[in-house]
Amino acid sequence: MQRINYKRPPLVSYQTAILNAPERFTVTEASTKTGKTASHIVWLFEQSLQCKAGQSVWWVAPVYGQAEIAFNRMRSQVTDRKFFKVNESKLLLTLPTGAKIHFKSAEKPDNLYGDDVYACVFDEFTRAREEAWFALRSTLTATQGRCKFIGNVKGKKNWGYKLAVKARSGDEQYKHFKITAYDAVEAGILKLEEVEQARKDLPANVFNELYLADASDDGSNPFGIEAIKSCIKPLSILPVVAYGVDLAKSVDWCVIVGLDVNGDISFFDRFQKDWKQTKETIIRIVGHTQALIDSTGVGDPIVEDMQKECRKIEGFKFTSNSKQQIMEGLASAVQQNRTSVLAGVHYDEMEAFEYEYTRTGVRYAAPTGVHDDTVCAHALAIHKLGDKKYNGNYTIL
Repeated sequence: MQRINYKRPPLVSYQTAILNAPERFTVTEASTKTGKTASHIVWLFEQSLQCKAGQSVWWVAPVYGQAEIAFNRMRSQVTDRKFFKVNESKLLLTLPTGAKIHFKSAEKPDNLYGDDVYACVFDEFTRAREEAWFALRSTLTATQGRCKFIGNVKGKKNWGYKLAVKARSGDEQYKHFKITAYDAVEAGILKLEEVEQARKDLPANVFNELYLADASDDGSNPFGIEAIKSCIKPLSILPVVAYGVDLAKSVDWCVIVGLDVNGDISFFDRFQKDWKQTKETIIRIVGHTQALIDSTGVGDPIVEDMQKECRKIEGFKFTSNSKQQIMEGLASAVQQNRTSVLAGVHYDEMEAFEYEYTRTGVRYAAPTGVHDDTVCAHALAIHKLGDKKYNGNYTIL
């Protein structure tokens, strides 16, 4: 019989409490970077040590890339590099005992049915579809296997939040844990100054969800539903001092938003035309007013063409970092009532807009199947307005 010498690596108190919980299901809502992934890799490895040849434990993540990260971390956390038999194409680790550790994507829940699973970690469960949990639950039935859920909170309108409520309700098979960034600071995992800087850098609702594990009533909307509603006004009659233009991509819309000196919308247009007509329309409307225009991808040569006639047009390339910057600027303007929102399609897109935390930062985008062109144009206009405003006056360049 194969003998394996194992010693659990050092863990902080809240990690140990979660891993040692006797309940069959634990639901952990946690701040980012608190060590939840590293500790649960330890737990899943320990569960695999109790399995026989051919038996499986699973790590399930919302997308393949996240599952692959856990797969690589599991390999690196074992001191003996030859311990596992590794199948990189299937994200499969096989122990010397013949037990298997699978790393799965929840993108297609139907692919999770069929196997008998003896233990599972569902990583970032609030960002996965509920159907994935239904499938995963069926694999634990015959084995009466245990499952640990870990992730950031993402509003109150998703199945993950409801599962956390169930875990808090006293169901004897469930245990709820909440880990904040300040818990991680006390444990020596995070630096206090880094957390405080994040508080300054991020909108309040984003910080509260990502660092305090407090679900907002607005879900993952970065602006705040009530703040959006408080900004609803008719078109301003004052002249435009700054434009933002989001160019159409594929089936998207070209949107032009013009702001007055107070930051309120005094011009709005949304249309779908060919590139020639689009350029002519923008040139006619913008004229010699300051404008910030999306120049990402095909937009670059189009902006260059328009700059020949409109010298105050400036291009803006959308990247994950630059989009985060201007969306947080728009969020600040909305929450401080320094701009307006138009009823109709503009309000609908603002209300549907979301953020999500990824390993590279905060990602801002509309949900699948929903447009965000009016939001992007508004954010561009706010950014341009902020560039040019000095003590209530505007420079003429």
